[in-house]
Amino acid sequence: MSDTTTLISALATAPGVIIPLIREVPPQILKRRPSPEKWSAYENAVHLSQSDVAFRARLDHILSTPEPFIEVIENSAEDEAGAMLEIDLDESLERYVRERAALVTRLKQLSPDEWQKTAVHEAFDHYSVFIMFRHLYVHEMHHAYLIEQLLLKNDWD
Repeated sequence: MSDTTTLISALATAPGVIIPLIREVPPQILKRRPSPEKWSAYENAVHLSQSDVAFRARLDHILSTPEPFIEVIENSAEDEAGAMLEIDLDESLERYVRERAALVTRLKQLSPDEWQKTAVHEAFDHYSVFIMFRHLYVHEMHHAYLIEQLLLKNDWD
C-alpha cells in the first residue's frame, strides 16, 4: 500500500469489515478475556472506536508544527484492567463510523506535500503523515484479527 487513494479507501471500508465481525461474536464470549492480561473482543472493538480522534490530533500537530515530535500512545492502566468493558459498545461503534467518516473526509483534502510531511517519532526510525495513517490501518486490522481469533476460538476453559 503505497498510494494515498488506496490507503484512504482501505480506511473508509474498514468499519464495514470490523463491525460485522464484532456483531458475529456470541454474547457469552463477547466480554470474555482469553487470559487476564489479554483483551476481550468487546475491548478490542471499543479500543478501535477511540483511535481516530488521537490520529486526527496527531495529523493537526504534524501539519501545524515546524518540527513535530510524536510520542507513543500507551494504553491506560484502567483500560488494561478492564475499564473498556463498561463503555457502551453500540455507542462506540456508532462513534467509530462517525469519526472514520470525518477522518476520511479530512484525508481526501490533504495535498501530496502534506501526505509526505515528516515528524520525529519516539519509537520509529522515520515517520510521515502517510506512514501514520498506514499504521492506523494496520493497527486496526491487527485488532480485527484478534477479534476474529476470539470469535473462532474453540478451547475456552
